[in-house]
Amino acid sequence: MKLSFCTMPLHPVGRDYRTTLREDREAIVLADALGYAEAFVGEHVTDLAETVTSTLMFLASLAYETRQIRLASGTVNLPNAHPAAVAAQVAMLDHMCDGRFIFGISPGGLRSDAEIFGNLGRDRHAMAREAIAQVLAIWAGDAPYDLKGEFWQISTAQTLDREIGQGLILKPLQQPHPPIAVACMSPGSNSVAEAARQGWSIVSANFLQPVWLPSHWARMQEGAAAGGRTPTVADWRVARSIFVGRTRAEAEAYARSATGPYGQYYRSLMRKLIGNGRPELFKGDPAMPDAAITLEYVLDSLVICGTADEVSDSILALRERVGDFGTLVYAGHDWADGDAARRSMRLMAEEVMPRVNAVLGA
Repeated sequence: MKLSFCTMPLHPVGRDYRTTLREDREAIVLADALGYAEAFVGEHVTDLAETVTSTLMFLASLAYETRQIRLASGTVNLPNAHPAAVAAQVAMLDHMCDGRFIFGISPGGLRSDAEIFGNLGRDRHAMAREAIAQVLAIWAGDAPYDLKGEFWQISTAQTLDREIGQGLILKPLQQPHPPIAVACMSPGSNSVAEAARQGWSIVSANFLQPVWLPSHWARMQEGAAAGGRTPTVADWRVARSIFVGRTRAEAEAYARSATGPYGQYYRSLMRKLIGNGRPELFKGDPAMPDAAITLEYVLDSLVICGTADEVSDSILALRERVGDFGTLVYAGHDWADGDAARRSMRLMAEEVMPRVNAVLGA
């Protein structure tokens, strides 16, 4: 099982922006040094808690500072940008990363972003499907492109001057394109099946209850079969909120406290998702009343914490419950205590995962 990293990121409103940007970058530089395989970074334009406004710009700042870790958009919210701009910017970043880029995509989940870009009442899933199809067509094709869709029309027919390079969009370093990953957060998500049909990988969100994770593998099998492909667990990443402490008491106080960084993260997320009519995302049982979705219940069911031995056992129990998956994705949270956060990431890489993989190997 590989170990990767992801961060939305989400910080308490009012923290100094320069400080949180430095910490978010430091977390990925540390993950690179510790051997984490990938680092996914989200983007949100209209949110003072989720403060990376461009995943591609943020990752570009890490391209020459990291060595082995694959940098991943987590995600580019496709309806909020022009496909030609996405194609050009992703291609540039793939070259900057020497081919270490993973192209994470989604329709975007933040409703205020959808509103500000004029997409709140539109079919954002249809927009995302058209956008990625046009991005791939740009990379696979040649100018003047002449792509006609419902939402975007793309052409350089009137201005193409091939001799001087005008009217052509750069192609990515990885051919035919960087690997594509889709973030999925709903039980039995249709996005999972569509990703598998296309041969793309998925990331199951860290706020999806464990009971629903097997539904993602089932949909991967279904989608892969529809695309004439054989599904592989290597294409399945499972994200979890994890904290490794020196003692169980320390871990519980940091990661399961309502006032701690994990509590702050899930309180904000619950307000957004439940407020937007998605309480089922936090339910372990569909019959569970909405009133039972308390912060204590969510932290108890979604946060893995304890000593290195206890976290190792919890991860093995999770795998026993949901089946095999290729990558465990450690979800980054605000560094309320920077030393504790760094230590947790280090213990995860140096003690927890070796123990997990020793058991899996045996």
